[in-house]
Amino acid sequence: MAIKTTDMDAVSSKPIDKLEQHEVILDINNAITSKFNYLDLFNAIAVTLRKNFPVDCTAVTIYNEQEDVFEATAIEPFSSSVELYTGYKVPRKGSHMEWVWKNKAPLLRNNIDKVQEFATDKTFLEQGLKSYVVLPLMSRDDCIGTFNIGSVEADRYSQEDIDFAEVVANQITLAIENVKQYEEIEKLKEQLEEENAYLQEEIKVNYNFEEIITQNEACLNLLASIEQVAPTNATVLIIGESGTGKELLARAVHNRSKTAGKALVKVNCAALPENLIESELFGHEKGAFTGALTTKIGRFELAHQGTIFLDEIGELPLALQSKLLRVLQEREFERVGGNQTIKVDIRVIAATNKDLKKAVRKGKFREDLYYRLNVFPLTPCPLRERLGDVPLLVRHFCKKYNRIFAKDISIIPESVIKQLDAYHWPGNIRELENIIERAIITSPGKKLEIVGLDLEENLRKVKSGKNLSFEDNQKSHILEVLERTNWKISGPKGAAELLKLNARTLESKMRKLGIKRPEVT
Repeated sequence: MAIKTTDMDAVSSKPIDKLEQHEVILDINNAITSKFNYLDLFNAIAVTLRKNFPVDCTAVTIYNEQEDVFEATAIEPFSSSVELYTGYKVPRKGSHMEWVWKNKAPLLRNNIDKVQEFATDKTFLEQGLKSYVVLPLMSRDDCIGTFNIGSVEADRYSQEDIDFAEVVANQITLAIENVKQYEEIEKLKEQLEEENAYLQEEIKVNYNFEEIITQNEACLNLLASIEQVAPTNATVLIIGESGTGKELLARAVHNRSKTAGKALVKVNCAALPENLIESELFGHEKGAFTGALTTKIGRFELAHQGTIFLDEIGELPLALQSKLLRVLQEREFERVGGNQTIKVDIRVIAATNKDLKKAVRKGKFREDLYYRLNVFPLTPCPLRERLGDVPLLVRHFCKKYNRIFAKDISIIPESVIKQLDAYHWPGNIRELENIIERAIITSPGKKLEIVGLDLEENLRKVKSGKNLSFEDNQKSHILEVLERTNWKISGPKGAAELLKLNARTLESKMRKLGIKRPEVT
């Protein structure tokens, strides 16, 4: 191999003993097999060289392509006059290491006190070095860095020294690759532990139909629909108000599917920053962007052979909707910064509290994606349309929070149920659960006492019609008329006559809207 020299270089005739060479190589091999980080590894190699080789300083540098510098991964100065340190960065351009990196050949400089050929020679001379040899660290056909040895004496290195140093450089390259593989394994291990922790958190509660508390006919029909679609692999879209149990329905679909034993991975599309959601969904390759220090597996890969639940799908940025459409159509994607196609076998369940048809008309949601998602729609009932379930739900939540808070609330007064029935429930079942949780905490004895339920404010909102659907306003109007007629439905001056409805039609509407006459106490 060609060696770079200058006219002023003189090659020493002080070869290292062959037996000593074998001992050094053996010691280096032992270091390679026993050290698993750069610092320990290079310290062991440097100490071995110091015992048997004419060096005052050794250094290993790795080329950093992003910064275009050679970074000293390890430096071992053996002379008090040498003040180089680990982490020292040398710009590639004009340096002696650039020549080695480009030519993939050793560089010998034996008299830099007489001739400074490279920009770095002056720096080394100031540090007390007068001779050095730099060798490329070759990984396959690429030079990944350099192995450097230096001396405070001139004319220190011979051809035999260079030949031996090349053997050491090859060993160092092997050691670097081993450490990289070990670190990659450790990172993957940590990543898998994190992913496992996430999955355990997501599936730690085994949901089933017993958690869906209802005797409402519409809700029972909804459960029957879940029984129909669950065994298939059809995409399910759950459309409903906040707090109506959309995630509970998604878990019910998953738990009755053929992949019930696999992962159910949840993604809240509204909770993730727009610049991170693509990486969260599809993963990214190492170096894909600033801060991407390792390869990240996305949620779609985590859900392979299981189910992915895309909550708040209406919040998904428009730019990502085409990529999601491809996953739904082809079951394949690429990680951010990658070009390898990844195929997945997954069940997709999406949920939203938005009117996606309206979003499509406004150009905020892709029409083709909407139809891909809306294969089998499910609509959970808001609590105000299933008031007959309130007593069942109250008892269920009382049992739950009695157990959590070690309480014994066993008496639920009829007045409490009536109070809850009169409430409009803008927050649906989630709001009811929060109210019962608070009541369990604050009730002093065995009797449940409700506090903080502002019925008057709630009624004003109902009557004002703010943020209410057509059905809500219809129910509010019927209730108001019924109260004015003292709940007289038919006959002269009855509610049906005032509303200009047939009495049977009004009774049907009342059943549909969950309107019941309050019991007289």
